[in-house]
Amino acid sequence: MFAAVDLGSNSFRLHVGKHEGDAIRVIKSARDPIRLAAGLDKNGNLSEQAIATAVESLGRFRAILRDYHLDAVRVVATNTLRVAKNAQAFLPAAERAIGYPVEIISGEEEGRLIYMGVAGALALPDEERLVIDIGGGSSEVILGRGSDIRRVESFGIGTVNQSLAFFGDGRIDAASFERAILSARSHVEDGAIPFGAGNWTSAYGSSGTMRAIAETIARNRMGDGRVTPQSVEELKQRLIAFGHVSRIELAGMKPDRAAVIMGGLAVLIGLMQELNIEVISPVEAGLRLGVMWDLQLRATQRDRREQSVDDYSRRVHIDSLRARQVADTALGFFQLLRPANQAYAQYLNWSALLHEAGLIVSQSSYHKHSSYLIANADLPGFTTREQRVMSAMILGQKGNLRKIGEALTDADFAKAVLALRLAVMFMHSHITLDLDQIRVKMKSRIELEIKRDWISHHPTVSYWMQKEQEWWSAAGVEFTIRING
Repeated sequence: MFAAVDLGSNSFRLHVGKHEGDAIRVIKSARDPIRLAAGLDKNGNLSEQAIATAVESLGRFRAILRDYHLDAVRVVATNTLRVAKNAQAFLPAAERAIGYPVEIISGEEEGRLIYMGVAGALALPDEERLVIDIGGGSSEVILGRGSDIRRVESFGIGTVNQSLAFFGDGRIDAASFERAILSARSHVEDGAIPFGAGNWTSAYGSSGTMRAIAETIARNRMGDGRVTPQSVEELKQRLIAFGHVSRIELAGMKPDRAAVIMGGLAVLIGLMQELNIEVISPVEAGLRLGVMWDLQLRATQRDRREQSVDDYSRRVHIDSLRARQVADTALGFFQLLRPANQAYAQYLNWSALLHEAGLIVSQSSYHKHSSYLIANADLPGFTTREQRVMSAMILGQKGNLRKIGEALTDADFAKAVLALRLAVMFMHSHITLDLDQIRVKMKSRIELEIKRDWISHHPTVSYWMQKEQEWWSAAGVEFTIRING
């Protein structure tokens, strides 16, 4: 059983689901319309009130999660926490409230998870499809075939920011709608071409906004009841006729949706115009279902992150034999160092496989280039936090340790860094290692025991060992070396 928690710009949402056959059955849902994006001040910071409201909501979600025996829980945050300048200060309180790590995911990763959820629900393996998700702070557009994702774009327009920008005082008029639609089109026009009609046969809308619009159109008998250019235009005219958000009365329109429906509708109209969409079908699936599918894949050893590492390695022409040698050696050293748990083992493996990515930029300071690339690369399946962990490991693979000094306070992370440094050093010295003949410890200090013939046959090892002692000493860790045999 899995749980997915989505900290969206408009609402916080929760799904608890169970994998059954070829589907995931949702057995519990919760929604809290806290309007997080509206809590951003003029400087781009979340207000104290917005933070307090969010923390209270997460506390309520934690109480729900306690009622289930869960195999895995994943909490993801989207656009508002991507852009909030004080997001990192908010995360500790959020994590204490929900009881799990909070991952701020990129717009592209959000789009991939949305598509996974939609593809899993539709179960049409050969369909060429377009998926649109209009969120509170961003809108994701994804092109794919069956379960395969071909292209993802995330645009910084959503229901909350468009509503605040063009309908902030609650008034609804034709001129405001026209400006909001043109604004939406201006955001997407440059990236719209690959998603236009002709690249897909069916278009789907996956967000709560889309389902709310579709339900309103159907229940109020607009057009033929489907989401088409004609029906969304009729809905727009109905909203304009109300004149103010407080006067909206439409069957199927919940009061908490009314405050932001104009912004969502403007984005939808803009997208339909730019992408030449004639009909879009709402689907009861999206980000949360995609998160649970991702957890199911990880549980069955089909982790998308493995494929991402392989794909990126090929893209930047990493020498796979050298990378695999370093990864295997680093993992061997890590086990010799006896970490308290295996949490960093995967990240050490992936970091080692990608440690020479920066060679595509320059041989000089390649570790710094590698670190930057991995921190900023589009790696499907990885969160921003995971990429930062790998970026820090890769940065620490050689040279002084001051650049990752704070991270070394985590004992297991420090052991992973030491393991990677030793693996890289021995690989560069062309030494074939037998880890059964090595003794290494890391507690209050590092103790390493190596063979004398390694020094005599590989003169650079003694130089690098001396440098290692200096670098660890500068980081406040004594490093002693014993030579035997």
